[in-house]
Amino acid sequence: KKPAYPIAYWSHSSLLAYLRNPLAWYKRYVLKIYDTPRTPASIVGSAGHVALEHYYGGFSKEQATEVGLEYVRKIADFEINFGVARTRAAKKAKRESMEREYLQAIAFYLARAPKHMVLGIEARGMAHVPGLKLPVKAVSDLVVKSRRTPGAVDIVDHKFVDSFSKEGKDKTLFMLQAVFNYYTVQELYKLPIDRFIVYECKKRKNADGSAQLKRYVLDYAELGESF
Repeated sequence: KKPAYPIAYWSHSSLLAYLRNPLAWYKRYVLKIYDTPRTPASIVGSAGHVALEHYYGGFSKEQATEVGLEYVRKIADFEINFGVARTRAAKKAKRESMEREYLQAIAFYLARAPKHMVLGIEARGMAHVPGLKLPVKAVSDLVVKSRRTPGAVDIVDHKFVDSFSKEGKDKTLFMLQAVFNYYTVQELYKLPIDRFIVYECKKRKNADGSAQLKRYVLDYAELGESF
């Protein structure tokens, strides 16, 4: 039987991809062709997520860092968008630069890693939302006990960035992601959800010596319009 819709669910990344470029979205999410090389920045960010997944899962800082580094090294050349780096030597230099950037970024985060009472790591969920024809899907980096509201949970997301978001907690991406993750975490844990917390870790050292980690808190009680 032919499905009623070309996709089985919406994710916040799929929705943003559609809004940016419907043709590219169709290729990836409908035809499921994944041949677009990834940028070095996205690979460094993914490696950071892998490291933090293991760190909050019980690994030491050193062990978690090594797992993330291994992730970077296992990415094949054809999967990377090297930009103007065409020669073998140039590509090797770019890969070494990616490793340095990853090691510096994860060191910044782990130097003062936020502490949480963790309930879930990389919590993947699907939820049916009243009024929507397709379910929504999301992955939550961490689901943690709320320190503010007893019996409730917070959702934590990590981002490795070149610069901090100017819009702060009002950034559209944060609000959209918060809404998607709200429904999936609610479906998974059946508990009240208090806040969506985003940690941005700046990959390059601040010249003025200011903190490399910035925290944004979205209170679900204030996000009615976003829903």
